[in-house]
Amino acid sequence: MERIFEGRSEQEAIDAAAEALGLEQNEFEVEILDTQKGGLFGLAKTVRIRVILPGEPEPYYEESAEQPAAEPQGDAPKRTSGFRAAENPQPETDFEHGVVDFVRQVTAKMGYSADVVIMYRDENKLGLRLDSEHANILIGRKGKNLDALQLLANVVAGTLGESDVKIILDTEGYRARREEQLIQLAHKVGDQVLRTRGSKLLEPMNPFERRLIHTTLNDIEDIGTESEGDGLYKQVRVFFRGSHYKR
Repeated sequence: MERIFEGRSEQEAIDAAAEALGLEQNEFEVEILDTQKGGLFGLAKTVRIRVILPGEPEPYYEESAEQPAAEPQGDAPKRTSGFRAAENPQPETDFEHGVVDFVRQVTAKMGYSADVVIMYRDENKLGLRLDSEHANILIGRKGKNLDALQLLANVVAGTLGESDVKIILDTEGYRARREEQLIQLAHKVGDQVLRTRGSKLLEPMNPFERRLIHTTLNDIEDIGTESEGDGLYKQVRVFFRGSHYKR
């Protein structure tokens, strides 16, 4: 069932949808269908929006389990998220021991213990993989639990004297799956916006995810993107640059 709402402005239409559905604004997605002007001198405006609920996901939002990628054959080097896999998955330096031990202790105190190993080492990045039977819980909805753990790990890295090293946490290959989903989502939404000459406001995303959407659509003519909201998790609006759409 389509949920269509109207208002004299986009925000008024969103407020009407939130009140009718009994939800907060950040609990649903909004697609701008059209903006019509009327009345004397065309000063009156009506904005129509479509509401998409989280329970009605497009396939790119689903976080269902996927079959793991086939292991490389022979002596071909493994790669993880664009980085060569670490030859030694165990911590080697005091810094690595400190970060790994911290993540192990935090997950254990959460009640969802995980074995933490080194995925890759880069000049300014250290990738850690959390192996746990509670991987889905450690990931959380849209990866928010994993992001929170990663934020804490980076704070600890700073206290250990390595604030320039970015700690990346992953489990069950979630990061790569999410990246692919977002790239597909960006292309799909871009096509929708070009077709409707309107705009679509996406779900709240962390900075990396927003940057991925911006980058994917950056070179498409007549498509613009901008972040809206406050805090770490902001929403990306994908909009048509042509004269037919006025924000």
